[in-house]
Amino acid sequence: MKIPQHIAIILDGNGRWATNQGLKRTAGHEEGAKRIKEVALKANALGVKYLTIYCFSTENWKRSKSEVNYLMKMPERLLNNKQVNNFKNENIILNHIGRKTKMPTKTWAAISAAINETKDNSGLVLTFAFDYGAIEELIAAINQMLTAQLSTIDEKILFNYLYTQNLPDVDLMIRCGGEQRLSNFLLLQNRYAELYFTKKFWPEFDENALWAAILDYNNRSRRFGGIDSD
Repeated sequence: MKIPQHIAIILDGNGRWATNQGLKRTAGHEEGAKRIKEVALKANALGVKYLTIYCFSTENWKRSKSEVNYLMKMPERLLNNKQVNNFKNENIILNHIGRKTKMPTKTWAAISAAINETKDNSGLVLTFAFDYGAIEELIAAINQMLTAQLSTIDEKILFNYLYTQNLPDVDLMIRCGGEQRLSNFLLLQNRYAELYFTKKFWPEFDENALWAAILDYNNRSRRFGGIDSD
């Protein structure tokens, strides 16, 4: 059994799931938050080294003010002392990629505290892509390189300036909700990823759904520039 080293997931369909249940969209976000821990624990148990989840994109600011405000408070609820201790006891390292400056101070404080509390763990690296967008990431990297006045830029230098400088490329990219696009998520890091699309909304995506995606991954013959990985 081949276990992908780095799995990335687009958490799509929270609002649609809630609508189908006759609930407010925020109920979908609450239910989706529960799946994060469940899927992370399963991934950790299977030996996945990195799990990156797309929680809030740079485009999500265009949603209604009430929904954005609700989502900005999610880290405070998801990363409370009890939950962070649970991640810590499970040897999971919490991480963040994306902008830090636009989100409310309390939001970043909750994320930052959780990262600091779990930094000495050695298991799965669970990365929250919160206020993340691949284009914004690339622009930020270019601006940093311009500030550094680099005389030349190659692939290694570019990737060292990305938010994901300490993460490997994605092996398996999963998108929930039935859509089949990357939506500005880890565009460079997904360059050789195997793509897996499921109609399950994120609140329906459990450890069995993760296992199904990994089984499908095992049926792929990965090629890097035309050469089989095996």
